[in-house]
Amino acid sequence: MTINNSRRIALLGFGSFAVGTAALAADPSRAGTLIISPGARELPELMRRLGRAPRRRDFKTVPMILQNPEFWDDEALKEVIAYRGTRKQVWDATKLEGPWLNLMRNSINAQIFSFRHEDFLAVSATHGTAHLALLDQAMWDKYEIATLAGTKFKTNTLAMPKPAPADFAHVENPKSVFGPDGATIPALQERGVVFLACHNAIWELTAKLIASGKNPDHASHEAVAAELTNHLLDGVVLTPGIVATIPELQQAGFHYAA
Repeated sequence: MTINNSRRIALLGFGSFAVGTAALAADPSRAGTLIISPGARELPELMRRLGRAPRRRDFKTVPMILQNPEFWDDEALKEVIAYRGTRKQVWDATKLEGPWLNLMRNSINAQIFSFRHEDFLAVSATHGTAHLALLDQAMWDKYEIATLAGTKFKTNTLAMPKPAPADFAHVENPKSVFGPDGATIPALQERGVVFLACHNAIWELTAKLIASGKNPDHASHEAVAAELTNHLLDGVVLTPGIVATIPELQQAGFHYAA
């Protein structure tokens, strides 16, 4: 079989979608550029809106059940739910050691490069042990989170970007951001993936930490949960609870994947 690569090379040889649009779209606290298909229209707009949406990370205490939107990233979450792209998928991510990041990478690759849905949006509905990956290394160190993460994770390697080519000229390079090395949270964020955090997961993690004596400040449950919330990775969108947020996304047309 003869494959004509001329059109494919023309479509993919744009380089990274950088400067102007990417600079506006990126979250101000995140460095780097977005790696989004030049033909995308709705996804860059969503990234711009999320970049402008506030993330409150100055909590002193938080309650067990969030009853007021000021305790979660309400504006950013509403932007995700209202996304106008026709192809959108929510991943029910529960296991830190599971293949969730790699599956999202594969889904994005096929949707964009195979089916040509350049505005495809993947959302990680993160809870369970997978939620540990959404906390920065400072929290992993202070609360010895590695003891809950299993033998594979002595540090939060899923939050560390790996050196890799990051432009569309390298789309077939397995060592690029499009290959397995691109299955990290920062790399996927650069490709437009949105990671949702779960307040309930934070609250339950706090209970485990306190019960196991990993509470160096001898702080209250409400205060430890607040500190963990304040140390979510840049760009993450906090929800009042993932299990309750998933049907909100499904009602808005997101396809469920686990």
